[in-house]
Amino acid sequence: MVITGSELTALVGSFLWPLFRVSAVVMTAPIFGAKTVPMRVKLFVSLVLTSVVVPLLPPMPEVEVFSLQGLYVTANQILIGVAIGFTTQLVFAAIITAGQIVAMQMGLGFSLMVDPQNGTQAPVVSQFYIIFVVLIFLSLNGHLVLVQIMVDGFETLPIAITGLSTDSLWGIVTWGAYIFSGAIGIAIPTIASLLVVNLSFGIMTRAAPQLNIFAIGFPITMIFGFALILLTISNVSPKSNELFLNVYQLIRGFH
Repeated sequence: MVITGSELTALVGSFLWPLFRVSAVVMTAPIFGAKTVPMRVKLFVSLVLTSVVVPLLPPMPEVEVFSLQGLYVTANQILIGVAIGFTTQLVFAAIITAGQIVAMQMGLGFSLMVDPQNGTQAPVVSQFYIIFVVLIFLSLNGHLVLVQIMVDGFETLPIAITGLSTDSLWGIVTWGAYIFSGAIGIAIPTIASLLVVNLSFGIMTRAAPQLNIFAIGFPITMIFGFALILLTISNVSPKSNELFLNVYQLIRGFH
């Protein structure tokens, strides 16, 4: 059996183009793309997923892999993969933002630690929320749902010269607004309660000017803050689930 050069490049393209999209998702998606995950593990996961996906894919475009059009197809696959991973990552950005807002209201905005998932510094309260949401994400098989959506995406958005539509790109931009609305939705019970606590301290200061509000206000606010986090933690689960459902619907609508 003789394989011509064009057939060989077609075979290479039938594996490389899906690999580029899958790798982009793995590198940017939550859990998979964490900095604590070694690069070799990410590469291995990408190769395994691509090997499973390739036999299920529709025919590839008749384009030379190393031509200008082939490079354009490659760039589109990377863009699609990054879009899938990035939009999912925004949900966790909303959780971190909610934790930062709560930490500032508690007076713990200065208590920072390194976020092992992103390699950046984040308040301790944000880390608590992130750990909680990651456990929810894994318990609901959110990572497997993300893989399934990625595989289904090869049907709704097949490998071709054309990439994401303008509507899909605009949907990603508008989805960024949900970072703030989602963060406020998660943090608002604690914010409102701590606001009442701070107002009560203001009234106490007016009633008793000799009272050292800084000596007693900070520890009391911190204690109230931790108590409110424990009381409102049940609100985080439905809010985060709603955000995950919305982002998955957005990804399924890519075209």
